[in-house]
Amino acid sequence: MNRAVFLDRDGVLNRNIWNPATSAYESPLTPEQFELLPNVIPALTLLRDAGFLLFLVSNQPNYAKGKASISTLDAIHAKLEAALTDSNVQFAAYYYCFHHPTFTGECICRKPLPYFLLRARDTFGVELTQSWMVGDRPSDLQCGRTAGARTVEISDRTASTSGADRIAPDLWSASQIIVSDQVESAASSFRVII
Repeated sequence: MNRAVFLDRDGVLNRNIWNPATSAYESPLTPEQFELLPNVIPALTLLRDAGFLLFLVSNQPNYAKGKASISTLDAIHAKLEAALTDSNVQFAAYYYCFHHPTFTGECICRKPLPYFLLRARDTFGVELTQSWMVGDRPSDLQCGRTAGARTVEISDRTASTSGADRIAPDLWSASQIIVSDQVESAASSFRVII
């Protein structure tokens, strides 16, 4: 079975953008607004080199809300993929939910539902109890917990308010926590037979 790290996108891989129309930080609405956060590529490289499959799991309701077209969302995703390709980082799969309950009704794939994590389990042979979900919103962390994965909350707080297993200020710190935990788990399961 494979170990995996499931990553939310906005606020974890890239910056959220201030939207004056809603007076809130939101996902980018244009490719030009898309910008990776510092040390994201080294963090992903560390996880990849430690043997984790990488998956993106992101709610992207701007299409349902009429804020962005599918072609614009595709262009934003293409910018992400180009940055990853340039750095020789490959994701096993990208999972996007384009729904929103207010605008499109209920769906099976919107976090906190664990649909995409279960799909990765079945498609890629992922052992969810040996995997992690990294996110900055309660829905990300609930999704991971429901699927049986461990969780890291990206937050500048010192304690999790969402029940995450661990908390980190950014993806680089989260990746170090995950890899360190893997090393500790492997060491504790090692037995010397004389």
